[in-house]
Amino acid sequence: MRKEVCSVAFLKAVFAEFLATLIFVFFGLGSALKWPSALPSILQIALAFGLAIGTLAQALGPVSGGHINPAITLALLVGNQISLLRAAFYVAAQLAGAIAGAGVLYGLAPLNARGNLAVNSLNNNTTQGQAMVVELILTFQLALCIFSSTDSRRTSPVGSPALSIGLSVTLGHLVGIYFTGCSMNPARSFGPAVVMKRFGSAHWGVQGVFLPVGLSLCTVYLSSLLRAHVPSPGCSGWGPSWGPS
Repeated sequence: MRKEVCSVAFLKAVFAEFLATLIFVFFGLGSALKWPSALPSILQIALAFGLAIGTLAQALGPVSGGHINPAITLALLVGNQISLLRAAFYVAAQLAGAIAGAGVLYGLAPLNARGNLAVNSLNNNTTQGQAMVVELILTFQLALCIFSSTDSRRTSPVGSPALSIGLSVTLGHLVGIYFTGCSMNPARSFGPAVVMKRFGSAHWGVQGVFLPVGLSLCTVYLSSLLRAHVPSPGCSGWGPSWGPS
């Protein structure tokens, strides 16, 4: 354990998670700033989050695995893909990166454009129960995409995992913004909430932390039932595919 922590590769990986989450939060929240001359569209925000996660997964994935999401890190821990120590350091780095990213944006954004820094909230008369189900669906499709596109047991072509994950995040935001502002990532919710000191609404904790984490645990459980397999002779090469080996 001590040897792992002291290794250069481990320190690089932890820093990569911090940096990736910082950049992701900065660009994602930055796309939602309320400029008086040009209010952001749903498509603009969705594309910004998707492009950011896809770019960072491609750039820093080889260094740390490109989790950039505490829920995904916890899912991999439960799936025995990473150690408890690495998971703890990753989550701490992701949360710190989210706060740093939101803080940098807060300092750079003009007061008249800053708004609430895109803190997650219930929109359009959405109830807490509705928000929970929506976030469950959004995060499930993201986890499904990640585990499937990075499954080394797949025998069929998988294309670019970074592109697939970016599209999945974009898809989630196209729908989720209308309901909750779209979380899908505890760090994304945590960063701006800390910077803006907006912890009054209980729902953000459910949407941004407990729901994605619980859903990721369910995803790992399902992965044991839907693993990719090596096809028998005469069978097609396609099959359900979950979780990295």
